[in-house]
Amino acid sequence: MKSDKISEAVVRRLPIYLRYLTELQRREVATVSSQELGQRLDLNPAQIRKDLAYFGDFGRKGIGYDVAYLIEKIRHILNLDQQINVVLVGAGNLGHALSNYNAYLKENLKIVAVFDAYPTKVGTHINTLEVQPMEELFDTIKKYNIRIGIITVPEQEAQEVADKLIEAGIGAILNFAPTILKAPAHVRIHAADFTTDMLSLAYYLVNGKGDSDDGERQSAEVDH
Repeated sequence: MKSDKISEAVVRRLPIYLRYLTELQRREVATVSSQELGQRLDLNPAQIRKDLAYFGDFGRKGIGYDVAYLIEKIRHILNLDQQINVVLVGAGNLGHALSNYNAYLKENLKIVAVFDAYPTKVGTHINTLEVQPMEELFDTIKKYNIRIGIITVPEQEAQEVADKLIEAGIGAILNFAPTILKAPAHVRIHAADFTTDMLSLAYYLVNGKGDSDDGERQSAEVDH
């Protein structure tokens, strides 16, 4: 890697590249150029080359990128060459939907435990996962070496849940609650803010596509 400081926009584009490269691999496409990637993904080919160059020299002039090799490298950059266990807190409708999505995940990110504070939900099942009481959160995170937490609880409960996840050793949180969470500097928080995204879309109905914001969405994300 040529730089220790990679922008958020670059990191967010890597999974987009990986998804399309995986599609090419399924179609038995062996090589792809930055021009072809750019056309398919609606991105500037120079931007794609620049993004990948942060992490190494993966392309060959006149040939492009070896699809299988680039998939391997991007998976390694994203730490997807190892299983990363995930915990979800909040077994409501959204929590159910996200947990059910486990069956469709092709990468090594897996929800391995689900928790809820309400006794009526504890002991129920979402596919193969049994909803556990919050009292078991700390021990379960340690037992399964869980590194990412997902929060799908009501707004007023989100900070308390985040505090418990961080205390248990979680290093990254995806927050679906409509509130800004506070966390130590070493903990990464991403917010999935449906309301903000919908309001933004309403603006573009009248004002057109608009200029690219290079992938940074400050209103929907809290960085620590």
